[in-house]
Amino acid sequence: MKVAFIGLGVMGYPMAGHLQKAGHDVCVYNRNQAKAEKWQAEFSGNMATTPALAANECEIVFCCVGNDDDVRQVVLGEQGILAGMPKGSILVDHTTASANIARELAEIATKQGQHFIDAPVSGGQAGAENGLLTVMIGGEQDIFAKVQPIMDAYARFSQLMGKVGSGQLAKMVNQICIAGVVQGLAEAFNFAEKAGLDADALVETISKGAAGSWQMENRYKTMFAGEYDFGFAVDWMRKDLAIAFEEAKKNNVPLPMTKMVDGFYQEIQENGGNRWDTSSLIGRFKDPRFTD
Repeated sequence: MKVAFIGLGVMGYPMAGHLQKAGHDVCVYNRNQAKAEKWQAEFSGNMATTPALAANECEIVFCCVGNDDDVRQVVLGEQGILAGMPKGSILVDHTTASANIARELAEIATKQGQHFIDAPVSGGQAGAENGLLTVMIGGEQDIFAKVQPIMDAYARFSQLMGKVGSGQLAKMVNQICIAGVVQGLAEAFNFAEKAGLDADALVETISKGAAGSWQMENRYKTMFAGEYDFGFAVDWMRKDLAIAFEEAKKNNVPLPMTKMVDGFYQEIQENGGNRWDTSSLIGRFKDPRFTD
């Protein structure tokens, strides 16, 4: 299938690569053209100098950029994705953004005879590189059915959550859950370390019971070691939580624990940890910048 991928960040770069390796004819666009040239050289795909040119003649266009403003920038306008997509084609937005922008773009696409689904992902950089992402979809069933087998190149699971915007709402729930889990692990592992417990024996044991989680099994070694220079950055997590807070405000939903953890992440940013992994919450107990 002829497809395009717009945005070659830590997620988009390997996702587009998986599509090319799966046999699709992929054309990429990235604001930093050098990154697109690097991708082209690595995967032997195509590249374009504008989103519209990348989307030209494509059946599906995938997008994964930073936030609402970035999405508008690459989707709308004379050189945007929708200007280049043919009628009947599908725009799949993997950006973690607001439900509002999803509904806005779906309305514009529909008026132009195109289709839109919001499809934020979970699994982080490792999930993108290994083709093991989870995708939360908002849109129509028939459009999802067309896109799902193509996404299988980089997703181990994808699920239609409801109408347009539902994928973004599900991603907000995902981030709220992660915030609470990681804070719990930070406190528990700090407790374990002070109590003199062996980290490997501890996690091997409790991960088999009710306390077990993906975060525990995949982050405990680096949390105990105080290593945070990889994975999903604190800056990105705070961006995602801000979207959740805005949605919660509209629905009058209290998020007291999440706001507390967001405050802890702000402390990490203020101490230079903007690009630390989200598991760096334990640094508030271990790092001298917080404990001195």
